[in-house]
Amino acid sequence: MPISETALQPIVRQEQDTRLEPRYRILIYDDDITPYDYVIRILERVFMLSEELADHVAATAQDDGVAIVLIRPRHEAEKLISIAQTAARMDGYPLAFSMEPED
Repeated sequence: MPISETALQPIVRQEQDTRLEPRYRILIYDDDITPYDYVIRILERVFMLSEELADHVAATAQDDGVAIVLIRPRHEAEKLISIAQTAARMDGYPLAFSMEPED
């Protein structure tokens, strides 16, 4: 059975070129309720940080009250923050994130 010409055409998807987008810092804030090991899990699972880096970010937030998690284009930063905060709320924790433009 012959393969049709259309089946051989590549699928072209329009994707945003994020190289020129402004970048934003994703910040995590310390609180007295969210367990430290839960923060580590969120940082590993949502933000894809290694265990060592997640521990460093969590420790910095604990010591300073706030820490930078990642720097990403705006739409990606918004999406990651939404996923992380939704997961925390569903699990009953007030873990908070925000973003600010990278200077």
